[in-house]
Amino acid sequence: MILRERLREPRILLAPGIYDALGALLAAQAGFEALYLSGASIAYTRLGRPDIGLVTASEVENTLANIRERVALPIIVDADTGFGNALNAQRTVRMLERAAGGHLAIQIEDQTLPKRCGHLDGKTLVVAAEMVGKLKAVLDARRDPQTLVIARTDALAVEGIEAAFERAEHYLDAGADVLFIEALRSEDQMQAALTRFAGRVPLLANMVEGGKTPLLPAARLQALGFAIAIFPGGLARALAYAAREYFSLLHRDGSTDACRARMLDFDGLNAVIGTPDMLALGRRYDKETP
Repeated sequence: MILRERLREPRILLAPGIYDALGALLAAQAGFEALYLSGASIAYTRLGRPDIGLVTASEVENTLANIRERVALPIIVDADTGFGNALNAQRTVRMLERAAGGHLAIQIEDQTLPKRCGHLDGKTLVVAAEMVGKLKAVLDARRDPQTLVIARTDALAVEGIEAAFERAEHYLDAGADVLFIEALRSEDQMQAALTRFAGRVPLLANMVEGGKTPLLPAARLQALGFAIAIFPGGLARALAYAAREYFSLLHRDGSTDACRARMLDFDGLNAVIGTPDMLALGRRYDKETP
């Protein structure tokens, strides 16, 4: 699937958040058309830390490469601020394109360094002109014309909705393929964004459980006019919930018996990850007996 062509369809593109190859594989097996590599989820799982700008470009690149080795789906990559200025952002684009090998969208935002989760308070922004320059640098750096560039603005929480819309206009003029106006606070604000931009450029909706934006199902977001819906941290939150219960029961009982009905057994997990197929492939290359 080519993302640029898919976004011309009226159906919303639903992209679950993932942070490793196993999650990507499970999402692909569930039937999703695209994935969202969440910087926040990398921070949660790889570092055990909040999304406050601690993740590095090389960690995102490494994670993306591992995912791409396992699944072929289009991947939207959260590249934070591009991990620096315009020149850093150009290097980030080249790294991510190399790791993904195609079917890629790269999201860049207008926060200062260190950035923080779009649903945390206390964000600060670069001036709009600096973000425009960074977007132009990113667009110049991409080598695959099918790589999409998603421009995210966090201005609503800092400067208000009209300023956020003005920034989005500048980013669209700079050549952004998709707009992402972060942390819209109500359906009225979501509709205002769509009234201004829908039909001119695809808009992305960010669904964060417990975040600042109303949590709506994909069907409702499609009816409003959004082109993409991401649920970036849902998998990390679901697994954290399940893991906390698992560790509590194991600590209490010294056994996994109480949660066996909510686990894959040894053979079940091996079936999911394709162990029998890999072993069969390996046997093709075994040394022949002299």
